[in-house]
Amino acid sequence: MNAPVSPPGAVRHCKVAIIGSGFSGLGMAIRLKQEGEHDFLMFEKEAGVGGTWRVNNYPGCACDVQSHLYSFSFAPNPNWTRMFAQQAEIKGYLEGCWEKYRLQNHTLLGCEIARMAWDESQELWQIEDAAGNRYSAQFVVSGMGALSTPSIPTLKGLEKFKGKVFHSQQWDHDYDLAGKRVAVIGTGASAIQFVPQIQKQVARLDLYQRTAPWIMPKPDRAISERERNRFQRFPLLQKLWRGAIYALLESRVIGFAMLPKVMTLAQKVGKWYINKQIKDPVLRAKVTPDYLMGCKRVLISNDYYPALTQANVDLITDGIAEIRAGSIRSVDGQEREVDAIIFGTGFTPSDPLPRGVVFGRGGVDLLDTWPEGPQAYKGTLTAGFPNLFFLMGPNTGLGHNSMVYMIESQIHYVLGALKLVEQQQLQSLEVKQTVQDQFNGKLQGSLGNTVWNAGGCKSWYLHPVSGRNCTVWPGFTWRFRLLTRNFDPAAYHFSRRQAAHPAQSNALQFSAQEVNA
Repeated sequence: MNAPVSPPGAVRHCKVAIIGSGFSGLGMAIRLKQEGEHDFLMFEKEAGVGGTWRVNNYPGCACDVQSHLYSFSFAPNPNWTRMFAQQAEIKGYLEGCWEKYRLQNHTLLGCEIARMAWDESQELWQIEDAAGNRYSAQFVVSGMGALSTPSIPTLKGLEKFKGKVFHSQQWDHDYDLAGKRVAVIGTGASAIQFVPQIQKQVARLDLYQRTAPWIMPKPDRAISERERNRFQRFPLLQKLWRGAIYALLESRVIGFAMLPKVMTLAQKVGKWYINKQIKDPVLRAKVTPDYLMGCKRVLISNDYYPALTQANVDLITDGIAEIRAGSIRSVDGQEREVDAIIFGTGFTPSDPLPRGVVFGRGGVDLLDTWPEGPQAYKGTLTAGFPNLFFLMGPNTGLGHNSMVYMIESQIHYVLGALKLVEQQQLQSLEVKQTVQDQFNGKLQGSLGNTVWNAGGCKSWYLHPVSGRNCTVWPGFTWRFRLLTRNFDPAAYHFSRRQAAHPAQSNALQFSAQEVNA
C-alpha cells in the first residue's frame, strides 16, 4: 500500500517500526507475525519490496552465495532455477514472501524516512517521512543494511561532464549503450557482473581499475526440473543440501580469520585462473592483485576475464586526473573521449546513514557517536539510542558465508528483547556503554590478525579515517548464532512506566537485577 497522507498534526503510532523491506525488514516482519505480534509497520521508500534486490537491477546482477542458503530458513524455496540466483529471481522470492505472509497491510510503500528522534519525555521514537507524515513507535528496527548508500568518488571536473552519468545501483535502462563510448569506474563486485554484459553492446569500453580484485571461477549451473521436483517432494533433502552448503562456506573462515597463510594456497588457484583466461602478459599483470587474497572481497565470475580480452575493451590502471565535458584524462596525460560514465564503485558501509536522520538521547546525531566508524553491541544496539535495533549492523558483515544466516540470528535476539519488555511491562531498554565498549574492544582484538585487517590492502571493510574494521564479523557465524541465542538483560538499562499511556508519566529507570527480580 502507498503511504497515507496524515491529517495535519496527526501521528500514527505502532509498537514496532521496521525500516526497509529487504531480507532484514521482511524477515523481521514475518517473524513478528509468526510470534503473534501484529502492531508493526514496515516503511519502504521504493514502490515495492525487495530492498537491495529491487534497486540493484543492472545487467548481470546476481548473488555470489548459493540460492538454497541465500534464503530464509523458515521459507525454503525448492524452485530455485540456478545454483546462484539472479536478481530477478531473488526479488521474486522476496515479493513472494511478502505476499505469502500477508504483509501488505503492514507496509507503507513510497515512504522514505527523513528523520527519527528519540523522545525522552514519552520514551518513544518520533518519526517523520519525506512527505511530512508523522509517526511514533516504541521500537525501531533498522533493516536498511550497510550496502545501501552508493559511493561516488570525488573526481575533478565530474560536474562539467555533458554525457550520461549513473551508478550501478541507479542503472538507467532507458539509456541505450549500443555503439556508445563508455567509461566504467571501479572493478568491484557489481562491475565484474555488468562489464561482460555491456561489453557486447558498446563501441568501446574504458575500464578504470584502482586495485585488481581476486576472482575465482563461479561454480554456477542450472538446477534441473528433476532436482527441483525432488526438493519439493522431500523437504528434508533440501534442508540437508542447505546444511552442506553452509558447512562448505563456513570452513573458509579458517583461511580468512584463523590461518591467513592458508589464503596463499587459494591464491595459486586465482593465478592459475588468470593464466588460463588471459594470454596477454601485459593485461595479465594488470589484473593480478598484489595483496593477500581475502583482504578485499573475493569475487566469482566466469565471464569477466574473457570480456577484458576483447578488442573494444581497455583496462586502465592509471588514475583519473580530470573529467572534462566529453572526455576523461588519466594521470599519464592520455585523454579518452566518452559518451557515458558508469560508476561501479560500490557503497559506503562505514557511513551507512546520512547525517541529520537519526537522533538519540539529548538530540545527539547517530554519526556523532561513531567518530571512528559504526559500532554496536552484538552488531545490534548502540548506547544512547534506546529501543533502536540494527539488522546487518556494525561488524555483522561476512566475507565467507550467507548474510541471511546472520540476519536471522539478529532477528532472534531482537525477538528475545521484545518478549522481555512485554513480559516485564517495560517501556525501554538501552545497552550500557561499558558493555558496548568491552564487546567492541574484544571484537577489534579478534580482527587484528585476520586477512581483512592484515592482508595488505585498502578495502571498504576498514573505516577510511580510523582504520577500524567496522564491517566484518571476525569468525564463525555459528559463534554469532550462539552469542545471540538468548537475550542478556544484564547488559542493559531499562525503564518502566507507571501509567498506561506514555504521555501520562515519566519513566522509572532501573537495572537488569530489578527486571529479573
